[in-house]
Amino acid sequence: MPIARHGQLRSPSALGQLLKLTGIALAVLLVSGIGVGTFVVGGLLTTVSANAVQLDHQKELPPDIAAYKGGFDILLTGVDTCEPKYAALFGQRCSGKDAGGTLNDVTMLVHVSSEPRRVTVVSFPRDLMIPIPSCTDANNRTYSAMSKQQLNVAYEHGGEKGGLNCVAKTVSSLVGGEDIEFAAKVTFGGVIEITDAIGGVDVCLANPIKDRFTGLDMAAGDHTIQGLQALQFLRTRHGVGDGSDLGRISNQQQYMSSLVRKLVSGQVLGNVGTMLRLADTGLNNLETSTSLANPMTIAQIALAIKDVPFQDFVFVQYPTMYDPADPNRVIPDKRNATILWDAIKANSQLQITHENTKNDGVVVKDTVPETPTAPATPTTSPTDAPTDAPTDVTQLPSSIKGTSAAQVTCSNGKTFR
Repeated sequence: MPIARHGQLRSPSALGQLLKLTGIALAVLLVSGIGVGTFVVGGLLTTVSANAVQLDHQKELPPDIAAYKGGFDILLTGVDTCEPKYAALFGQRCSGKDAGGTLNDVTMLVHVSSEPRRVTVVSFPRDLMIPIPSCTDANNRTYSAMSKQQLNVAYEHGGEKGGLNCVAKTVSSLVGGEDIEFAAKVTFGGVIEITDAIGGVDVCLANPIKDRFTGLDMAAGDHTIQGLQALQFLRTRHGVGDGSDLGRISNQQQYMSSLVRKLVSGQVLGNVGTMLRLADTGLNNLETSTSLANPMTIAQIALAIKDVPFQDFVFVQYPTMYDPADPNRVIPDKRNATILWDAIKANSQLQITHENTKNDGVVVKDTVPETPTAPATPTTSPTDAPTDAPTDVTQLPSSIKGTSAAQVTCSNGKTFR
């Protein structure tokens, strides 16, 4: 049966819904800063245009988002670039034998459907073993295709100024050639600065987290995290669930959902100074596709999702199974992936049936005070319903983990010494 939705949250306003999407997907959060800031600080837009990346096989896009048949897709990736300012926080990743290169440690595909609008955020594990296509960098140097590699090497495989495009090609190929209209990248240092710019993010722990690899040491309960602690929280994998990257994905979604709740509150939207700091921070850490470098496009995305209710804003982990060649890696679960993508393409309402266990990165928080819900929408009789409006509901297989934005979760912490 579908999981219960505890702590139901009210759907936000149009601007709040844009910030909700962008808060959950860190890179587009930065883009939302353009939407708020460039109308006040127009000169900052030059930074975005200068860093924009052309996606391969990019079709000529309609001037109006509403004309995108079947909806549109936004690729979001977070990279572990060893920026001088933050390199010390990454330990051996930036100073040991693994130093060098840039990995796409967070990879998400956001699908915004056609009417009725629904938003599905699919997270892909960094340890997913898949083919990586041939990619070309900004200097026209071509890197050969690889038959089986971890997904998180795709950004580096793309070479100079070709990384974002290479990740887009890889994900598109994985999901059956799906067109990816927009893409954005943010550094982990940028995540730190965003968290600090809004005064920290509230998270909760069902159990303590002690992780010697990241240095994170947090007691059970509610916390407001920022700076180094925020980065440690996002990077911990040994400190949640079964210690896998799959558990970390759920934990990261808890953080980003909380970030959303703060963004749509008066603490951020009601504070012009905070919003401008957020916009400036975003622009200093942003790389987008050329298709996403126009603030008018961002405004249209905001309008496209302004009425999406939280229960139709769904986060899922791409379905996987353990790799027979290496139990520390995963491979695509093609059967369940097909069920997921067919439901997304049909614009079906997705329901998560997976019930979290002690091995998952989060647990459902069932002690959240009741939150007022938005007024119910009058029921439309079948004879009045538009003939092209999907009315079906897809209960996803229980092996597909995820949640809706209407559900509040807490980290399933553990000690790893």
